[in-house]
Amino acid sequence: MTDLLSRFRGSLGAACIADALGAPTEELSRRQVRAAFGAYVTEFHAPLPGAPYAHGRSAAQITDDSSQMLMLSDLLARTDGKITAENITSMLIEWSGDERYFPHFAGPTTRAAIDALAGGADPWDVGRAGSIMTQGASNGAAMRIVPVGLFHHGDVDAAVETAFITCVPSHNTSLGVSGAAAIAAAVAVACTDGATVQDVVEAAKEGAELGEERGRKDGRDVPGPSIARRIDRAITLGAASDSDDEIIADIEAEIGVGLPAAEAVPAAVGFFAAAGGDPVRTAQLAANAGGDSDTIGCMAAGIAGAHCGYEALDEALVGEVEKANDIDITAAARLLLTAAER
Repeated sequence: MTDLLSRFRGSLGAACIADALGAPTEELSRRQVRAAFGAYVTEFHAPLPGAPYAHGRSAAQITDDSSQMLMLSDLLARTDGKITAENITSMLIEWSGDERYFPHFAGPTTRAAIDALAGGADPWDVGRAGSIMTQGASNGAAMRIVPVGLFHHGDVDAAVETAFITCVPSHNTSLGVSGAAAIAAAVAVACTDGATVQDVVEAAKEGAELGEERGRKDGRDVPGPSIARRIDRAITLGAASDSDDEIIADIEAEIGVGLPAAEAVPAAVGFFAAAGGDPVRTAQLAANAGGDSDTIGCMAAGIAGAHCGYEALDEALVGEVEKANDIDITAAARLLLTAAER
């Protein structure tokens, strides 16, 4: 129990830190990040005045990524993991009522889904609707999925199935589900004793393949690259790079660090592996990559925190994030673990 609590605290805490660390660098290129902040980003900064999403926020404040993650953690705890598409619908509508995050943080798929869901549309229709290839293929479901992997620690199949349910109202496509399932599976295996970085990577690939199949079967099939294959390539790139700057440059150049699940998820797993599973270094790689830095960091560091546990975090950073956002990461972790152990 103690070890699992450390992993749950470490995962939720690392995800929140990475989200807040990446908030001011989101939408910038890696070169713009360095120019804007004068150095490699290792501490919290207030977003720039012209930031398209995080403007007006303060240093160490989280975004849509970990705010939805914490809501999902609470939902899993309250339902003992027996969530439904209707539960997720209610969660998204409730989240949209929080002016700290909505509407300025909502991505295009999530925004359109919430509009339809709030109007009473069937969530099973909403998430798989559309004819545009990018709709539902973004990282908006994967960004919040970490608690699913924690709840189903050690059980890849259960993590993938629950990940699918969370995608139904908003990202029920082959790529949307693939991305969420990859992160959930990676976290589930990262929680197990003796798991290596490579074990976690293999789980991410397995989850991506299972999720793609599930999304194609019960959602909408969309064109795009294999997330599992891109994870493989991201790992190869990270392993061949000699410095953190080179890791970032190589993954950005070949995988991408943008909004699509097929970019963000492989990049997240690639940064986790390149950092050797260290959650602080993982968060810093994502933040300094720019692009969708807060989302990629939230996913990547969530995996790393589960792998290394709370002791690998900088407790001062945890304290800053908790104070800036009025959250209690340990309480959230305890609540989720208690439900998972029932």
